[in-house]
Amino acid sequence: MRFIMISALFLFTQCNEDKEPIFCTEEFVYGLNVTVKDANTSSIITENITIIARDSEYEEQLMTFEDNNSFLGAGERPGSYVLEIIAEGYENYTSEIIQVDSDECHVIPGILEIILQPN
Repeated sequence: MRFIMISALFLFTQCNEDKEPIFCTEEFVYGLNVTVKDANTSSIITENITIIARDSEYEEQLMTFEDNNSFLGAGERPGSYVLEIIAEGYENYTSEIIQVDSDECHVIPGILEIILQPN
């Protein structure tokens, strides 16, 4: 009888938990935020670079915005990405798998710094 009372009390407290409502912003969040640097100078490079993100059949070219030194992509899209970077004057680069997760509202950005070796 004691076990039943404890079990009933446990169920009652679990069912009556007040869950706080979740309020999400209307912000658009990119899952991949990639900065590319020169291995010799540590300078950020943004010119003549193509970055392709792939997740199975999905493929996207990352983009840059004015006054931003990063390449952005995978907007509000969780997944397991491999990046291929092709840059004039540098060795091609292929990343390991980069996991982009999400919470109740948005993706959780993967912030990466990639170092490219000059040819």
